[in-house]
Amino acid sequence: MSLIYGSVNYTPNGRKRKPLRRKNVKKSPFIEYKPSKSYAQERADETKRYQSCMASPAKARGDSKDSPRYTGDYIIGIATLHKSNAVPVTNQKYAKEISRMAK
Repeated sequence: MSLIYGSVNYTPNGRKRKPLRRKNVKKSPFIEYKPSKSYAQERADETKRYQSCMASPAKARGDSKDSPRYTGDYIIGIATLHKSNAVPVTNQKYAKEISRMAK
């Protein structure tokens, strides 16, 4: 059993070794690197993609509803009663009362 001490670049006596000179070794021509696709990427490319589903799958299935929006004329505005408490105002009379309370 032989043990190797030190570096490969130096002899056991401490002298630096000369680099090995290789004769008749042809250098390979430069080949451009082209990354290959993974198996998962190839399978994903094979599947059909539907544009209607890509935006929102829940809407395509009919699971989700549109967000509710107020379309009537019963509420005329929103007032602040106390600090950040938002209160819906339904008529002019309530708007005046809320403005008097805020003072």
